[in-house]
Amino acid sequence: MRTTQRLLGLAAAAPASHDEDLLQLLRQASELYQQGFDDLRHAVATRFAGLSDEDLVTAVATAGMPCGASLDRDELLVVLALTEWEMTPAALAYTEIAEEAARRGVCLIPEE
Repeated sequence: MRTTQRLLGLAAAAPASHDEDLLQLLRQASELYQQGFDDLRHAVATRFAGLSDEDLVTAVATAGMPCGASLDRDELLVVLALTEWEMTPAALAYTEIAEEAARRGVCLIPEE
């Protein structure tokens, strides 16, 4: 929940931030996003630990995500976690921050 609260706070601050401040805010948000996703990925791996690989493929398909036969167990778990993560308030707040930054030409990847 702490990650979510921090990302929501950053999302609220994004519209009033400019240039370097917005870039710093985006960096913090990106780190929090990754941390939150990693935490959820571990929770999903624990929750689905007892499932067979076939049942895991079924769970991914049930979640509405495409999965090829070439995906291994870890990749299937990442797909499940990502499906769940994308709908969390934390991930939605990060998306809001990234979109706000993009509208103003601020990006984490430097132009060459």
